[in-house]
Amino acid sequence: MAVPVIDFSKLNGEERAKTMQQIANGCEEWGFFQLINHGISEELLERVKKVTTEFYKVEREENFKNSATVKLLNDIAEKKSSENLENVDWEDVITLLDDNEWPENTPSFRETMSEYRSELKKLAEKLTEVMDENLGLPKGYIKKALNGGEGDNAFFGTKVSHYPPCPYPELVNGLRAHTDAGGVILLFQDDKAGGLQMLKDGEWLDVQPLPNAIVINTGDQIEVLSNGRYKSCWHRVLSATEGNRRSIASFYNPPLKATISPAPQLAEKENQQVDDAYPKFVFGDYMSIYAEQKFLPKEPRFRAVKAI
Repeated sequence: MAVPVIDFSKLNGEERAKTMQQIANGCEEWGFFQLINHGISEELLERVKKVTTEFYKVEREENFKNSATVKLLNDIAEKKSSENLENVDWEDVITLLDDNEWPENTPSFRETMSEYRSELKKLAEKLTEVMDENLGLPKGYIKKALNGGEGDNAFFGTKVSHYPPCPYPELVNGLRAHTDAGGVILLFQDDKAGGLQMLKDGEWLDVQPLPNAIVINTGDQIEVLSNGRYKSCWHRVLSATEGNRRSIASFYNPPLKATISPAPQLAEKENQQVDDAYPKFVFGDYMSIYAEQKFLPKEPRFRAVKAI
């Protein structure tokens, strides 16, 4: 089995119906798919690769080599014990938000990543429209839900991660298995260095590097809004002895004050009360639970937030 690869440009041509079905299948059966010809220029993507790679080398690499994570791993390896780093990720990460301080020592970083984030946000909103249509919801329904109502209130964050070479990959994950808490996740992963895996039918599958593709996965809030038609998917990153995997994940999430619940139209189709399978909740309450339970099964999170 291979993670579906979908040509997004065909939404606008004779193969629109087929492409809509491919995206529906990606959301319903996988929770992961790769988009090619997604409308973001290769020139911009090449600049993103360049500035993020330079940023890590100039501003982060030395700090990571001297970090507590590296020291802890080396200590465990030297002891030759059966212990491993279960509660640590072999990952260097920063998060870019419009109102955060951004790196200043890498030429063109801010300009390039601002442009990239703008393009990714547009792509996320196009995808929500496709989901609306596939689910039989009014146009703009999911976007409105993820913006907490009218206006442009969605949380849009970009996580720039690097997974450096790890001398003992059997002792630590690059990133522990989890589902994503939010809405639509758009990942620009490394062209060459693999390591990202998704869980499908009880089997971990590689999300193969595909040059300049954008990997899409659906988060917990899309699962709730779709009344379980679209499932958030477990995924992880393996560490490796070679390569320095670059990963740029952008999250189109609700604001903390947004109220999230299954679309009434979808619950009615299945003769459910809206809160039978998934509760109605404030996203900030969900995030408080998620912060403590990110790497644990997701179903108890929904039950816990229902009890609030």
